[in-house]
Amino acid sequence: MGRSLLDLCDEFLAEVGVSKTQSPSTQAAYANDLRQFFDFLRTWAGLRDTDRLDPSLLSGESVRLFIQHLSKQRYQKSSIARKASCLRSFLRFLRKRKELQEDAVQEPVPRRSEQKLPKVLSRPEVESLLDAPDTDTPTGKRDKAILEMFYGAGLRISELWRLNVGDIDYSLGFVRVLGKGNKERIVPVGSQAIQALGDYLESGRPHFLKEKDKAQGTAGLNKPLFLNARGGRLSVRSLRRVVERNLRECGIDPARCSPHTLRHTFATHLLAGGADLRSVQDMLGHASISTTQIYTHVQPERLKEVYRNCHPRASAPTARPAEDASLKGRRQ
Repeated sequence: MGRSLLDLCDEFLAEVGVSKTQSPSTQAAYANDLRQFFDFLRTWAGLRDTDRLDPSLLSGESVRLFIQHLSKQRYQKSSIARKASCLRSFLRFLRKRKELQEDAVQEPVPRRSEQKLPKVLSRPEVESLLDAPDTDTPTGKRDKAILEMFYGAGLRISELWRLNVGDIDYSLGFVRVLGKGNKERIVPVGSQAIQALGDYLESGRPHFLKEKDKAQGTAGLNKPLFLNARGGRLSVRSLRRVVERNLRECGIDPARCSPHTLRHTFATHLLAGGADLRSVQDMLGHASISTTQIYTHVQPERLKEVYRNCHPRASAPTARPAEDASLKGRRQ
């Protein structure tokens, strides 16, 4: 008797984790997606919770019906596309392990998800948010530095969470970022973000250090940059709370803004200011420029301005000067 789908799922998730091809959040999403698929398989095949899930249950029909089930449950197309991508990866894993024949199951290809324009904050809203923290307190200094880094460097929340003290080059104004797939990139940081970081490191971060670290004087280049009240690395959930708390403070509804909104805003404002798409792609760490191109749709007025300034036939034709009367008479 071969192995069950549950055992093979554990091996698949372990392989994804060891290879580090996906972020921890993506690994967790894969686990949830496969668990949901297996629950559907049990219902579809009429199995009890204790019954064994055999790879023979995998078929073109079961996969197709699962995708239809998700659509009927009114999942967003982007969510269905992600779950289908997870299934494709799992099926390829099973074929590689000879647990599934090459032509046994056709890989799911759902309809392409609708491309939604990213939400962004206006410049006045960003200024209001960045001014919200009370920088007379250690927590305010930390919050200010966090918000400046989200907007000033366009970081993902997982990237900001990973930052250590030594990842910031304060003299040159760069931050070393570990992105998706453990790909490292260097992103410029503005002077105001650098100033906020310096203020936090000098008179904010020491407040959060444990007593033993204070006594030993171990700031440590490999120590977490942003600390919680217990002296440990500030969690992803706490980083979200920092953004939400300061959004409320400046009167912006947290329902329309998240840490990722600040990343969208970073890219949109760069392009609106004249940055080229390839440079923005590098700063965001996008593998494909097509991912970055969505931000060009957010600023149509900027594109119209570029067109008016650059295209030779963008402006109205200049009126031809009136002919000289004497020339006109000679032609007649």
